[in-house]
Amino acid sequence: MSGGGHGDWTYSEYLNLHELLDLQGEERSISADEMHFIIVHQTFELWFKQVIRELSEVRDILGQVPVPEDEIPRAVEHLGRTTEIFRLMANQWTVLETLTPQGFLAFRDGLGSASGFESFQMREFEILLGLEDSDRIGGVNALEAFRKMASRGEQHEKVLARLEEVSSKSSLAESLMLWVERTPIMGSVFGSENDDESVLHYVDAHLSAHKGICDSASGSSEMMAARMKASHESAISFLKPDGMPDRKRAGLLFIESYRELPLLAWPRKLIDAVVELEESMVKWRHSHARMVERIMGRRIGTGGTSGVDYLDATSEYRIFKDLWAVRTILVKPQKRPELVNSEFYGYNSAKE
Repeated sequence: MSGGGHGDWTYSEYLNLHELLDLQGEERSISADEMHFIIVHQTFELWFKQVIRELSEVRDILGQVPVPEDEIPRAVEHLGRTTEIFRLMANQWTVLETLTPQGFLAFRDGLGSASGFESFQMREFEILLGLEDSDRIGGVNALEAFRKMASRGEQHEKVLARLEEVSSKSSLAESLMLWVERTPIMGSVFGSENDDESVLHYVDAHLSAHKGICDSASGSSEMMAARMKASHESAISFLKPDGMPDRKRAGLLFIESYRELPLLAWPRKLIDAVVELEESMVKWRHSHARMVERIMGRRIGTGGTSGVDYLDATSEYRIFKDLWAVRTILVKPQKRPELVNSEFYGYNSAKE
């Protein structure tokens, strides 16, 4: 950066403003419409850079064993900021919608095969979050396209190396669930003596309550009885996938079931922040699809994808599946298992 020493910069020097404003391709004699298209997408990429920074901070916080309690609020703040970025980006599509179909077609051929699918920063934050290749459309390998592009030069090689490095590390989803797994359940600490027995007792008590509710809701209708039976069988599969409790899911269930406990206040906020983040991402993808449909209809995408159909399919992506699924098996407070060791969680009384 040019200019004086630290604290002695002009506004333009501090922001590298001259360099930034030279990046829109005006030397190619682009139209106002194409400049608009470029600036919107460049802005997305700047926000992607910030998203990666925020999510990396959260991943690193939750990757500690144990996670310092005073760092959980900081993780929640990073997640909250990322959510607001995605909300802003969802609204940013409305700016692009001022581009008419004819206005876009006037310069579309100039894009060649360039596609948003090649956004390496978007691939990076998806990998960082924990989106599995098996959950992608067609089970495509997230790095395959970038391996092919690596032969185009040194910058592409660096991109591939960076994506491979991110892929080699634990994702935010993995770090989160390992942290959730260590949740004290009914006062039983993860890894302590008789913890397995305590967790099994809690899970079975919850499933018993869940079954009672399903049985009561079955009524005289065979269809409703079948649905309630299937619902309970799903609850069993979720909590005891191999016949024994999954402690990660049991910990998540405990946090969601006893949200009012003082010791669970920040864990609850963290879980809520992750769910809110994923919801904002889904809405952002949906808004993207509607913008594309409005401007180019059902045309094939520049990168050879199915266009709007492909974008609609990406809005079905879910990374934090267990955080959504656990809500299906919750029971009302009056029916949940009686809390044991309430003082462990900051309660003065075991009274519900």
